[in-house]
Amino acid sequence: MKKEAKKIIVQTMGLPNAASGDLSSQMEVDAFRRLFPIQFYERHLAESIRPDGRALGKARDTTIALGPVSSANGSALAKIGSTTMLAAIKMEVMTPSVESPDEGCIALDFHMPPVCSPIVRPGRPAEAAPVISKQLSDTISSSGMIDLRELSLVKGKAAWMAYLDIYCLDADGSLFDAALLSAAAAFSHLQIPVVALNDDGRVVFVSEEEGGENFEKEPVNKEKRKLKLNSVPFSLTCLLHKKYILADPTAEEESVMETIVTVVLDSSGQLVSFYKPGGSVLAYTSAVQDCIALTRQRSKELQIILDEAISGMEID
Repeated sequence: MKKEAKKIIVQTMGLPNAASGDLSSQMEVDAFRRLFPIQFYERHLAESIRPDGRALGKARDTTIALGPVSSANGSALAKIGSTTMLAAIKMEVMTPSVESPDEGCIALDFHMPPVCSPIVRPGRPAEAAPVISKQLSDTISSSGMIDLRELSLVKGKAAWMAYLDIYCLDADGSLFDAALLSAAAAFSHLQIPVVALNDDGRVVFVSEEEGGENFEKEPVNKEKRKLKLNSVPFSLTCLLHKKYILADPTAEEESVMETIVTVVLDSSGQLVSFYKPGGSVLAYTSAVQDCIALTRQRSKELQIILDEAISGMEID
């Protein structure tokens, strides 16, 4: 497919056949790509193919690895193409609020260190980081994936605070999609620690060797347990350019064609959110429907990938 994409641009530029490995032809193609990015992409789009060989509606290869951070209570590494996200969850006991005495909390932070992208400068926070962090928090909350009452320990006295940190290791487009996938995978991997009430009535952590034997009162939870996930949200980011819709754009594609749409669906295919941060192309009803259809197909693919990762952990 990549050879076909390369052949398209070579022919449209009237260059010699690049199949022969002509170095000068390759240099001219690269120069054309840098100098005239819109024309470069439009010549590919006219043939329904992208420079990396993908069809317009096809996402990049995706992988999930569970448990890469041994010191965390739950963690996952998600890759969509080159875009890489590491999510880690640390559980701490807190006093619940008066308004929600039987609920725990989730605190989310999204980090973009300078190593993830040339556009992120040392000493300066990435502009996209707080935007993605807020979008992730809103999505996890509105999707109903986690019932916060599952994080309650003793009503009005103790509950879990789940600190979720997501680190972008490589930012090559569709950052929200990869971050949300890593978060869902980390919660799927999460094991809630064993805690018990000590003689003073305080909730304390219990090591696996101790169990609940050294406490006069019953353990709050006698063994590590998985967190019940009600409905896992999955997302797909699309680019709108003229009459074309490109699924799962790379960083280069996002920089060239600026109208971005992100659709989030839950496990049952219900719409959780639709996000369009500006852009010159209007999201007509037909375009929105097409984006939702692509997201529905993508969600099924991601669910299979996540299920396979979970099954692999259980076998290990």
